[in-house]
Amino acid sequence: MYSDAFLLSVAQNFRIGSDIISIKPLGQGFINDTFIIRTAAGNHDFILQRKNRNVFPDVPAMMDNIERVTAHLRAKVTANGGDPSREVLTVIRTKQNLPYFTDDNGDFWAVCIFIPDSVTYNQADTPQLAFKGGQAIGRFQSMLADFTQPLAEVIHGFHNMRWRFTQWDQAISNDAAGRVASLATEIGWIQSRRDEMMNMQQLIEDGTIPPRVAHNDTKISNILFNDSGEVLCVIDLDTVMTSSSLCDFGDAIRSYTNTGAEDDTDLSRVQMDINMFEAYTHGYLSERKTTLSQPELDWLAFSARFITFEQVLRFLMDYIDGDTYYKIAYPEHNLIRTRAQYRLLRSMEEQYPQMCQIVAKYAR
Repeated sequence: MYSDAFLLSVAQNFRIGSDIISIKPLGQGFINDTFIIRTAAGNHDFILQRKNRNVFPDVPAMMDNIERVTAHLRAKVTANGGDPSREVLTVIRTKQNLPYFTDDNGDFWAVCIFIPDSVTYNQADTPQLAFKGGQAIGRFQSMLADFTQPLAEVIHGFHNMRWRFTQWDQAISNDAAGRVASLATEIGWIQSRRDEMMNMQQLIEDGTIPPRVAHNDTKISNILFNDSGEVLCVIDLDTVMTSSSLCDFGDAIRSYTNTGAEDDTDLSRVQMDINMFEAYTHGYLSERKTTLSQPELDWLAFSARFITFEQVLRFLMDYIDGDTYYKIAYPEHNLIRTRAQYRLLRSMEEQYPQMCQIVAKYAR
């Protein structure tokens, strides 16, 4: 997609400070284009990314968020005697002293230091790894619990249920793909839970559940580990915004505990694994319980239902809209996703008393 010469011309705008040996694609990200910059022996290597301005329309604001948060984390890690070069993402500025470079096409690029001798996982498939994932996000949030600077909203209404219902009502009214008449059962799933979801949203809006720095993409692949399996740091901070800590927890539970696929056609395979829930919750609260308020603890288990419900709504809304947001492999794909996520939500609802007991156990 990009020539070696072009990538080199982009990279040379940053304060890399050593000879570039090569620039090669890294990973298969669905949003940004990512490359690894290899430099002369003995020097740092770097990560180069083209930021997706369709997803992130205000990249300068996004990079400002990242720099504010990482500066705070770096101070905390240093004060605790840690190694900020390995435990915090380090943004490299351009020769014009900006945290991003804009090419002739209007695309934005950013560079950070590559952390060597680190390990990532594509999924958490054991309770031990789920514990470590919870520990990582809990530590990340705890270190940012006293962060008071303003952060830009880089994705509008991301976990805002009031905004999602505004979109939902419009989608039902428009019926763009002519599918509403055939979805009475699925639409009923959404409408029957509207009040209880808005109860939590109201507590977020009135500050009972306080605003916090949230990562907003807490999957296991966004955590770096050392070769001994211990947490190094949380990465991929593009979605860092002011939100609720509970949204991070809920989204992690949605992804860590699902025994089936997000688009599983066999719903008998889909349920919430309560052992994975307990492991993640244990790890999370081992780092976070002293910096959470009582209302946050009270609603922690429910947040998994809140975020999973939101995903049911979003998949079904996209199906109603004619599949304009999520990529699909076949015409019914978003409907299949809706039903699989709903089965996961029902499993959470069935196990909710036990979830609350587990939170209380580790919150003591």
